[in-house]
Amino acid sequence: MTSPADPAPSPAHLPAGWSARPPAEPDVPALTRLLRAHERAARGRAGAHEHQVAATVTGPGAARRQQVVVEDADGVLRAWTSSHDRAAGRVLVAVTVDPDLAEEAADPVAAWCFERAARDGAWLAAARGLERTQLDSGAFAGDSRQQRWLGRAGYRHVRNWWQMSRPVTPAEGSPPEPDAGVEVRRVRREEAAGMPEESDLRAVHHVLEASFTDHFNSHREDFEEFLTRLREDPGHRWDHWWLALVDGEPAGALVASTVAGHGADDAGRARPDGSYVDYLGVLASARGRGVARTLLGTVIADAAARGRDRVDLEVDADSPTGAHDLYRSLGWRTGYTTQSWHCELPVGSG
Repeated sequence: MTSPADPAPSPAHLPAGWSARPPAEPDVPALTRLLRAHERAARGRAGAHEHQVAATVTGPGAARRQQVVVEDADGVLRAWTSSHDRAAGRVLVAVTVDPDLAEEAADPVAAWCFERAARDGAWLAAARGLERTQLDSGAFAGDSRQQRWLGRAGYRHVRNWWQMSRPVTPAEGSPPEPDAGVEVRRVRREEAAGMPEESDLRAVHHVLEASFTDHFNSHREDFEEFLTRLREDPGHRWDHWWLALVDGEPAGALVASTVAGHGADDAGRARPDGSYVDYLGVLASARGRGVARTLLGTVIADAAARGRDRVDLEVDADSPTGAHDLYRSLGWRTGYTTQSWHCELPVGSG
């Protein structure tokens, strides 16, 4: 099968004189500016950092992405589309279009990008031997422009997600005392700078897979895929992985990462880094033992001990588990809302 890395003709057309090509390392600063401009227009503030964009464009995970940038007639980057082979049957689609573009130019560019993303998603699915795949994209809740483009491209709005944050103070540096029979520890490592023990990593993977089986849009991910994907995150740290044992057996897990500080305080000082809860899972058999609360208290204490000012996370606004009530009780508050939009794609149509 021929890789779709080089743009091909599409029913949607770019404006006259515009062109498309794969991104390269020199594009990272311009792509960061593009993404930050989109974030400011869509949610009121920017959060993207250049190291995150670099990881997407040139990092180890770039091999599982098909990406294209769109330039105007003057060679200015105006759009970026990425199709990420996230798991078997699921392709994450990101389309970013310059918010300063007038509608008559932005609409055809967006249509071209979404058609390109579908073609790339079909190619990624076919490489796995699949006959169809889910295209999973999103928008900020207040971004009517992106939502309009998603609807036109055949996506439907399926879920809302609350992006929550909790401030952390230096006084919170002591981890909580767990309930009887519960132990929380970091994954074990033979040396401070070495790889964790595989048995602990497999225990984390098993707990998370089992915990999320009945959750919205769960797609099974094998151990190697899971490990490789998380290590590609520039914020990944092995000492941000915790395992909870209940009566001596693995029953809960929390994986966190580092997020760079954004903006400045009133004195003009750069804000400190924060922690981000990527995954929190507890086996059904261990619920009601305070495991999730203890894991969350542990990551709060860890952030405080590192001099960080917050712990962020995402929660399904429509989840039947009531997880958001636990987060609120522990001090998390919603900063903004994002949406999931899905499109089911037969591979042959790409």
